[in-house]
Amino acid sequence: MDDIVPAPSEGEPTDPNRSSGGVKAGAVRRPPLLVALAVLMFLEAALVAALAVWLLVDLLTLKPQSFASAVAIVVLVVAAAVWVTGTAIGVLRARGWSRASTVTIQILQIAVAVGSFQGLYAQPALGWALLVPAVVAILLALSPQVVRATTGGAPRPE
Repeated sequence: MDDIVPAPSEGEPTDPNRSSGGVKAGAVRRPPLLVALAVLMFLEAALVAALAVWLLVDLLTLKPQSFASAVAIVVLVVAAAVWVTGTAIGVLRARGWSRASTVTIQILQIAVAVGSFQGLYAQPALGWALLVPAVVAILLALSPQVVRATTGGAPRPE
């Protein structure tokens, strides 16, 4: 079964090289690397959302050393979950802005991964679990196939 995305809305760039052979009118095929990036982003979104729920449960069931700090962390993680989810949806819809958002998210994830490798409470397994998908997502987001899909295949000015 072919994955399809809705045709661009009015005013959005279109790809004149895309064919609709065998696909419903008004829809275009999603490149495999775009689908892979979307899956990865949705997995990351699910993990960040699960972390937000876990932190909220901890906040409600345990006594934090600093209630204000605990609430701030929960709010930041919820905001991150919304951001990653929105980016994943943007990737799935092949929006150009989603590549920049994806790279930004992954750079932040790499920073957390690097921190996980060092210090008194180092967690190398967590560091690798954050670093590997971040690097893969950056490579996917910057791949020519994804760039073409998210820019509508329009030629770049030189």
